[in-house]
Amino acid sequence: LGSGSSAARLLNLKLKMVDSQYYLPNEIGVASLDCSEAFRLLSPQEKMYAHYLSRAAWYGGLAVLLQTSPESADIFVLLQRIFRKQTPAQLEQVATTTGISSEEYQAFLVYAAGLYANMGNYKSFGDTKFIPNLPKDKLKALVKASQAFQDQPTEMEALWDSCSCLLYSLEDRQKQLGLGDKGITTYFSGNCSLEDAEMAQKFLDSKFLMQYMLFLFATVNCTVEGECESCCGSFNFEDKEFTVKRGDYAPLMEKVSYYLQQAQAYAANENQRKMLEEYSRSFTFGSVDAHKEGSRYWIKDKGPIVESYIGFIESYRDPFGSRGEFEGFIAVVNKAMSERFAKLVSSAEVLLPELPWPREFEKDTFLKPDFTSLDVLTFAGSGIPAGINIPNYDDIRQSEGFKNVSLGNVLAVAYATQKDKLTFLQEEDKDLFIKWKGPSFEVQVGLHELLGHGSGKLFVQDDMGKFNFDQSKVTNPETGEPVSSWYRGSETWDSKFSTIASSYEECRAECVGLYLCLIKQVLSIFGHEGQDAEDVVYVNWLSMVRAGLLGLEFYTAESKSWRQAHMQARFVILRVLLEAGEGLVGLEEVTGQDGKPDARITLDRSKIHTVGKNAIHRFLCKLQVLKATADVEGGRALYDLYSTVDDGSAHNFVRLRETVLLRKEARKMFVQANTRVSGDSVELVDYESSAAGLIRSFTERFQDDAEQLEADLLELCKRDAPCWC
Repeated sequence: LGSGSSAARLLNLKLKMVDSQYYLPNEIGVASLDCSEAFRLLSPQEKMYAHYLSRAAWYGGLAVLLQTSPESADIFVLLQRIFRKQTPAQLEQVATTTGISSEEYQAFLVYAAGLYANMGNYKSFGDTKFIPNLPKDKLKALVKASQAFQDQPTEMEALWDSCSCLLYSLEDRQKQLGLGDKGITTYFSGNCSLEDAEMAQKFLDSKFLMQYMLFLFATVNCTVEGECESCCGSFNFEDKEFTVKRGDYAPLMEKVSYYLQQAQAYAANENQRKMLEEYSRSFTFGSVDAHKEGSRYWIKDKGPIVESYIGFIESYRDPFGSRGEFEGFIAVVNKAMSERFAKLVSSAEVLLPELPWPREFEKDTFLKPDFTSLDVLTFAGSGIPAGINIPNYDDIRQSEGFKNVSLGNVLAVAYATQKDKLTFLQEEDKDLFIKWKGPSFEVQVGLHELLGHGSGKLFVQDDMGKFNFDQSKVTNPETGEPVSSWYRGSETWDSKFSTIASSYEECRAECVGLYLCLIKQVLSIFGHEGQDAEDVVYVNWLSMVRAGLLGLEFYTAESKSWRQAHMQARFVILRVLLEAGEGLVGLEEVTGQDGKPDARITLDRSKIHTVGKNAIHRFLCKLQVLKATADVEGGRALYDLYSTVDDGSAHNFVRLRETVLLRKEARKMFVQANTRVSGDSVELVDYESSAAGLIRSFTERFQDDAEQLEADLLELCKRDAPCWC
């Protein structure tokens, strides 16, 4: 009886642990992105420019609902209609009368806030589904008792029926984003496989079509949405019929283009005007070429007070690793922090030769980018990063340049940690970790974005047969043989390395940050000297090792797949540093003070500059050489080896994953301000740091044309519905 009871408790604990992945906890952190001081210092013209760009970004960001899951847009409209009629406080009174407890109502608010913050019902960081943490019948009762339902019972009933099943469903395939039987995606129709994606990529390459703004729907024919007039039509390729057409998201892109045109009147210079003109053309005609041209003007717009970027940018959530998710950000320069980053840019040409690959594997010329610290005013999309290196077009980055931004007000609140919530560290490390986590992450972000993503050459043979390297002289340092592979014609890093490209590149950039933070000159740029500098290095490396363990939360054991590029990258680095041995990193399973499974990470700071540096040196060189030479087979073999989560090595990562899930802390959600024109000026509208505040920010964001916008979203959702069967 004793052992049976114990086994039952263990099973119950495991079920609770797994189920908790799919709920957002009531106590989830909600933080305001404070931009008030930076916005106050803008001129009237700059405020107008920021306002119209923000409007463009918010409307474009709604496309992410359609890019996430079949039901996300319907759920968004359901919530908007409810909260447009009643504020969270007013609706709470209704909830009480329907028998919903205060905890259950808070769970509903947290779910709604989560859907807005992630722009869909899958977490932007980790790609797992989340559902409301209250019974379905209680939520249905609340919906039916709402004022929105009383006013439009037929429409609201239909809306609830259209999404309520998927809203709560946790069938295996619906638990996470993925392709085929591995998960849900709206980048591909339900009948598409990885082989279909690969075939489509070959077709796109043959037509010199870039994949950022494309989606693949397989019927009797295959339909690819996007690009420009000359590319549209039907084509036969390798005995398959492809139809290329455009027009997806048209009502949203029309809004984006309209507000970009409004912003043009307040642009600070000709580069900004041309940039907005090209972006508008891109969203009007579905042209990647126009977006690339806009990006060129954006690179030339050096040191603007109001910085922005908008479009189908990051490919993390495409299961094939190529198609871009919409995002748009508008931010204001933080001058004090930007001065430090400017010093880092100035030192780049001295620091680049320190990287562990031969000179021939580095860009011919380092194109000094803008590198600024920004306070975010608006970040529309599925989530908000701490730093960005863009554009993602390899040909532009290699020959024309790029920009780096660090998002200061995101850093300030996203990584603030309470001591009692710090998991997997020794007690003696916790105070040091809290003290230096922010400053060390600032250094890591700077190095990661500027010298991580900004470094390294790709060997290319263009369509005319011309090489960008000397075939007769360049040797592969890993083999000692001449370089024998490279990118050809329209092939890109993303199209070649596809499913591993994003995570592999994040891993390379993280390794660059770890490697170069060991240089005293780098630490000095950020104001760290002596013992403080050593503490920053220690905490930076300790953070990376801990993040590698935390990364296990974002691994799906059933499909043996990773759901988050950065966290997979950090797990790979943990494996590399554990493999280095010599007591550099310790990882042991222990029992916590609460009697439940726990783990401890240790790092020997005396061996970072020797054992640690040597391990990263070797691994980083391999990553760059395989990337530069387009060696997909070698790159995939290396990356898959270190990405493996098993129980057969020195560490039982399968069991450690369960411990990580047991002790995980939900990521914070951010409340962003709105802007509105009042007479000749622009006002900033702030909201409280709560789920209710986040909800209000969204219901007030689209007040001008709410009904038409919601109708458009429902129509777009309905039009694509047959594709997901």
